[in-house]
Amino acid sequence: MKVAALAGGVGAARFLRGLVRAVDPADVTVVGNTGDDLRLHGLHVSPDLDTVMYTLGGGIHPTQGWGRADDTLTVAGELRDRYGAPDWFTLGDRDLATHLVRSERLAAGASLSQVTAELARAWGLGCGLLPMTDDPVTTTITTVDGRQLHFQEWWVGERAGPDVAAVTFAGAAAAQPAPGVLDAIADADVVVVCPSNPVVSIGTILSVPGIRAALRDAGPVVGVSPIVGGRVVRGMADRLLPAVGVAVDAAAVAKGYADFLDAWVLDTADAQRADEVAALGVRTGVTASVMDTVAVAESLARFTLDLAR
Repeated sequence: MKVAALAGGVGAARFLRGLVRAVDPADVTVVGNTGDDLRLHGLHVSPDLDTVMYTLGGGIHPTQGWGRADDTLTVAGELRDRYGAPDWFTLGDRDLATHLVRSERLAAGASLSQVTAELARAWGLGCGLLPMTDDPVTTTITTVDGRQLHFQEWWVGERAGPDVAAVTFAGAAAAQPAPGVLDAIADADVVVVCPSNPVVSIGTILSVPGIRAALRDAGPVVGVSPIVGGRVVRGMADRLLPAVGVAVDAAAVAKGYADFLDAWVLDTADAQRADEVAALGVRTGVTASVMDTVAVAESLARFTLDLAR
């Protein structure tokens, strides 16, 4: 069974750990968000792609859920203490190797999708990993006091402190899906929308022209709610959903995907929302979805695929 998965960072990566146990990894293609990408110290950093890659490759920091396991901060300390470089976004020494390779290959003329495939092979990923686009798309946060910040500046640099007036995706209108993205969606027996931030992960992927239309033509498409009991499991979706007019609610998120969604997985804490989702014409399933272990992630992935079928 071929599966295409739309993915953000930590939440998606934890789900994908289970998905590649539930089906042959060779039949899985992950389409990752690149709206969070940034240039730092002259390097191209792709936080969500790297989180998926490190997680599935066995190199993720086990408690953070992002960054490299057993990493050190020698270079970051030298940049900060000796050269006075900004330190709001810290790159570990092992992590730097990835960004150095990516930046060198991009400078040599390779596309982001080509470089991502090379990095994924180096990490021994059995599945495909594609950026949503090879074109620059930047998630921008407009704060209520009128500032425009790169998403990472708002989320990491200012710890998601400023209230949000708007979220935009600069460059999205002119972007094209990366090679293989539309084919992966069209050829999939099941498309999975991972439990990722609906605004700045899945929303960013959907902002690329052609992807949402491809999902409408695909089937079946099943999503896993990132909202459990009216709260986010990880991240800051609760700060961003109201800014785009969506309640912090599992059924409300499903409504935002309803034009292409065939099935929706709710956590047991949201079982009472099932009728509301079903009223959208979307098949619903209820199961434990907080992925504290790989075993839970695998069980959730199997449940999700069964619901889709």
